[in-house]
Amino acid sequence: MKPKILLVDDDSNFRKLIKETLCLSLSYLCVKQAGDGKEAFQKIENSLPDIIFMDIRLPGENGLVLTKKIKKIYPDIEVAILTSYDLPEYQEAAIENGAKYFLLKNTIIPMGIINMVQDWIDRHGKT
Repeated sequence: MKPKILLVDDDSNFRKLIKETLCLSLSYLCVKQAGDGKEAFQKIENSLPDIIFMDIRLPGENGLVLTKKIKKIYPDIEVAILTSYDLPEYQEAAIENGAKYFLLKNTIIPMGIINMVQDWIDRHGKT
């Protein structure tokens, strides 16, 4: 079964960059995108992703609130927060709300994202 990834960010260019990065190295991934929380929940209900890369600042509900809701309903989905805001209170809130990772957009190394997904694949035996 192919690992399923959902990218949730209001910046379509950033989503495209992350998708291209993942698909170039791990071509067997199923990568979907959402621009806000409402669209994200629709995609979650329809495709039940394994990993969600989530921005904090989104139209409507923010990514921290959305992460908490997702983890309550779908505790097995891993959430990685991607943000430009290097604030300790955001990192603490992300972890408290169920995010497994907290990554800064301006310091993300493509190989880091690929390694994170590969680690998930290794732990769950999916390819």
